[in-house]
Amino acid sequence: MKSIVIYWLPVFIGAAIIFSFSAQPYEKQDLKPTLSKYIDEEQVAKRFEDVKVYYANKEVSIEALGTTKFIEFFIRKFAHFSVFFMLCFLIFRALNVTALKLGMKSLIALLVTGIYAALDEYHQSFTENRTPLIEDVLLDCFGGIVGLIVAIMMYHIIIPKIKKNRTIT
Repeated sequence: MKSIVIYWLPVFIGAAIIFSFSAQPYEKQDLKPTLSKYIDEEQVAKRFEDVKVYYANKEVSIEALGTTKFIEFFIRKFAHFSVFFMLCFLIFRALNVTALKLGMKSLIALLVTGIYAALDEYHQSFTENRTPLIEDVLLDCFGGIVGLIVAIMMYHIIIPKIKKNRTIT
């Protein structure tokens, strides 16, 4: 029972953190005032003036958004990627102590991560000044895929190799 808690508690904590962030209105997460204090907007604008991407059919550039909103966009998208990277990693870690085969552990971890990403965006639809986007679900899933790859490499390649080398020496 103790090992179940040790492996699954981080998963539930991670899911709760994601849930709490998606329950916050945009105004509580607005990074623009803080960014304005700590960055030289003119330098950033010079350096990234030619950067233009499209996300959810909208242009993301300094010209279209302004410097602080441009930076905030990338910080927020990195947050999407990284929290779902960690969630999938932790789910795989928890499943790794079961007798399930590698493919099944991987499939379950990805499915749970993808479903949670979709539910997270749905949850945002009830939150003031938040916009649920299918692109965010895809970004979350991509973060989960990368997290899964790292977990597989760690638990099925790197750690077994380290353990094998310790028994040899």
